Amino acid sequence: MKMHVDAAYRSLNKYGEELCGDKVKIIRAPDSTIAVLADGLGSGVKANILSTLTSTIVSTMLNEGASIAEVVETIAKTLPVCSVRKLAYSTFSVLQIFDDGTAHLVEFDNPPCIFVRNGKVVDLESRSELKEYGGKQISECTFSVRPGDVLALVSDGVIYAGVGQALNFGWNWDNVSSWLAKTSTKENSAPRLAVSLSEAVRELYLDKPGDDSTDLVIRIAPKSVVNMLSGPPVNKEDDNRMVHDFITSYGKKVVCGGTSANIVARVLNRKIETSINYVDPTIPPTGKIEGVDLVTEGVLTLSRTVDILRDYLNKEADSFYFHRLDEENGAAMIAKMLLEECTDLHVFIGKAINPAHQNPGLPSDLSIKMKLIDELCELVKKLGKNVEKVYY
Repeated sequence: MKMHVDAAYRSLNKYGEELCGDKVKIIRAPDSTIAVLADGLGSGVKANILSTLTSTIVSTMLNEGASIAEVVETIAKTLPVCSVRKLAYSTFSVLQIFDDGTAHLVEFDNPPCIFVRNGKVVDLESRSELKEYGGKQISECTFSVRPGDVLALVSDGVIYAGVGQALNFGWNWDNVSSWLAKTSTKENSAPRLAVSLSEAVRELYLDKPGDDSTDLVIRIAPKSVVNMLSGPPVNKEDDNRMVHDFITSYGKKVVCGGTSANIVARVLNRKIETSINYVDPTIPPTGKIEGVDLVTEGVLTLSRTVDILRDYLNKEADSFYFHRLDEENGAAMIAKMLLEECTDLHVFIGKAINPAHQNPGLPSDLSIKMKLIDELCELVKKLGKNVEKVYY
């Protein structure tokens, strides 16, 4: 069974610094996912340059098939040397998870990877082997993952959170591991776990982080398909085929648009029940059709869904973001489904143009609805999900 890797991260800058000295790179290769967390020496601009170079070199070379020995040697020769400390130094952790569930972990001076299965911390250190590459001691470990597993790579700012402030000696690795094991049983999405861990670290630092602090959370997700139907087909005779393809597909089902909902209800000979609960007066209410998980209005709802997903990707999500995601309106419900409950999105798209959504002076391929669906699909791809589109 192909493994789906759900990955999310959050960083806190050292108090007073505009740039973070930690850097995360996530690459979706054809047969694996490569996640790199690099921590540059010190903080600020120099640390940011060191970690950016390190994470880019590591992820790119591994993706191109280089060995870890070649990667470490290249890093040692490439990183600029600090004129003050005479060091070109950046620690890093690399986790490569292959589609068959094989995981390869490489660590250089970063806190050990945290591995949680069934709410318990799994010991990886006993499986690790120390090797020397380019004069540096590297820890390597190979193991297997399965759906439900949670892994976390953290920079040392996380395990020293609160040192000299809320805590005398910092949070330490055991405490962070226990926190993750406990929290992962309540919050099973990588985005929520990453934000929750980051906010816990911020609180321990009393809102003034003493070091750059980054957590990269990975969850091995079971396959979860979301099927979305939007827009009537160009030819009315294709209504039945489109609805049949949609309703017989495996996974959750979402219908976007009043015309689309009417077509589905007519073909299936079922009623549409419209909610009268206006949770958000700016977003039309949802509806229900037997056999369909969610029925929403079209353009307004899709537009707000795109905004919510774009905010997650472009801004630092916090607990307030997830309160917004948990709201009972159509846009938030679609966004939550796509962000937290989806590994594969299948979109059934009718290409007929609704005159209400179209400037008559523009060509049909510039319709508002089509642009929104395309943008939605691109955002979902950036979230690391698989997207398929079928047109009618």
